Amino acid sequence: MKHVLLAACMLSMMATAFAQDKAATEAADEGPWKMGGVTGLNFGQTYLSNWQGGGNNAVNGTALLSLYANYAKDKWTWDNTFDAAYGQTLIGKLDDGAKFQKTDDRLEINSKLGRKTPLLNTFWAAMATFRTQWDVGRDYGVNPSPIISDPFAPAYILIGTGIDYKPSPAFSAYLSPVTAKITIVDNQRLANAGAFGVDPGENIRYEVGGFLKVQYKKDIMENVNFATKANFFANYLENVGNIDVNWETLIAMKINKWLSASLSTHLIYDDDIKVALDRDDDGVNEGSGARVQFKEVFTLGLQYQFSR
Repeated sequence: MKHVLLAACMLSMMATAFAQDKAATEAADEGPWKMGGVTGLNFGQTYLSNWQGGGNNAVNGTALLSLYANYAKDKWTWDNTFDAAYGQTLIGKLDDGAKFQKTDDRLEINSKLGRKTPLLNTFWAAMATFRTQWDVGRDYGVNPSPIISDPFAPAYILIGTGIDYKPSPAFSAYLSPVTAKITIVDNQRLANAGAFGVDPGENIRYEVGGFLKVQYKKDIMENVNFATKANFFANYLENVGNIDVNWETLIAMKINKWLSASLSTHLIYDDDIKVALDRDDDGVNEGSGARVQFKEVFTLGLQYQFSR
């Protein structure tokens, strides 16, 4: 796992160097493109020696990279984002058998092309989204820890056309009555188990449905930025009432040019993702079912923002 974290750190440092070089070169005229992003490295560490209050040594680190490139000219707009994050933690000592465990793992690419309609603040739009992860995911509550996810297991692709309403730079609402959702499970053991909604033994699942994406991003006070985006997908072909939800929120607080803190939450509900259920708390799983997934991460560390 260490080589993946090292690669993520190198990617983050490369982005910082690139941003500094860009900042040194001033553009003569402001063109139709607006580009920028943020890169960060966050670390935490706890060391205990003869500590009678109890506890374990711990070290954790997270690397993140978020980029955007947006085009606007005449009647056309083209919005693109790239978001990546990877984190690990070690609780205890390696000499005592402790192992690094993954705490964050995300890779997402979004692209949306729009052309202005006669209606105010409204665009005809085509959208594509790709989402997966960098590294193997394990169930650390079981020993030995089984693999429950993998790069491209799952991977999600969304492609659709619809209407994009953008009354201000801070808010947009994209509605697509017809969107294709493709789920990829490129791990045969997981595919054979029917993980992430694929038919057992199959590696790909196709769905067609309605899609809604709502985004809001704004500085709510000095040096504090609030961003949230929520995706909703309803499969027309099966269980149309079971709506998939993917909702992310980030509060970024800038301390100075380099230091920052952030609080992020991520909520997922997908009726096709089943988790083991112990309904009577006897330690034995009686079945499986869809459940709300939730993650909250607070970080404090180095961060650099850039734009052009």
